[in-house]
Amino acid sequence: MRVPDDLSTSAVHNTIPIGTFSTHPSGHIRKYPSSGYATPGASSVISNGSADRIGCFTAVRMTALAKLNRYFRRLVRFRQMDFEFALWQMIYLLVKPQKVYRNFMYRKRTKDQWARDDPAFLVLLSAALAVSSILFAWTIQLSFTGFIAFFLWVVFIDCIGVGIIVATLLWFASNRFLRRVGDQDVEWAYCFDVHLNAFFPMLMLLHVLLPLTFPHVIGFDAFLPRLFGNTIWFVAVVYYIYITFLGYTALPILKNTHIFLYPITFLFIFYVATVTAGWNISQTAMDFYHIRAENRYA
Repeated sequence: MRVPDDLSTSAVHNTIPIGTFSTHPSGHIRKYPSSGYATPGASSVISNGSADRIGCFTAVRMTALAKLNRYFRRLVRFRQMDFEFALWQMIYLLVKPQKVYRNFMYRKRTKDQWARDDPAFLVLLSAALAVSSILFAWTIQLSFTGFIAFFLWVVFIDCIGVGIIVATLLWFASNRFLRRVGDQDVEWAYCFDVHLNAFFPMLMLLHVLLPLTFPHVIGFDAFLPRLFGNTIWFVAVVYYIYITFLGYTALPILKNTHIFLYPITFLFIFYVATVTAGWNISQTAMDFYHIRAENRYA
């Protein structure tokens, strides 16, 4: 951008924070040194915050509270949700998760945020949890009240509650130890989206495949049933870790994201130990689920 003659260089730096973009009347976008991203076709709108905190990972168009408020308002507006696109994401999370995160990059360039602004994925995930809860209720012979308790536990504790804890821990660790630069932050909502992405394939394995195969294949005290059941658990947790790794690797401001893969080594050792020791994890899990659901209303 060419600075007009009547405007000094110092004045430009005093009016435009470092790391942001401005649009010249000619239509060209100027990029300032500390930020590597621009919003195509428009200038950024700066939200509350000091100049040294401005970056592509802070709320440049809306505050985090405003984004959260808009997200929850859309939860009751089903006609505004793109269920077809959310279903596409679910399918690719099972077969090619890298493609899903490329879409997250596109959202960052067009909407100035990494996290989803459409709750359609969360709605479909809740529907999948409801269907899987029916499978579990049939497999472990739950009563109707036990089924309701099981569903509420799975949605609000196993999925959302654990997701909030995991997202908060990884959000803190990423911003504290993995950032390349200090003026750009990882969005907490994006960390929660990464958890939801990783949770869905794990759900398909542990809440669909497992209850379907447990009565006839896994639920026996023998080596092969134990091997098959423990393998399902191992693959499910490894896939959760792998998709989490892909999610944080997609963020260009983070470094050393390969550390997210380190737990796989310990998981493999644990997997071999459980099979060798004769521990059928699936049987233990089924007993736990039954006690948790039925005793909730005992």
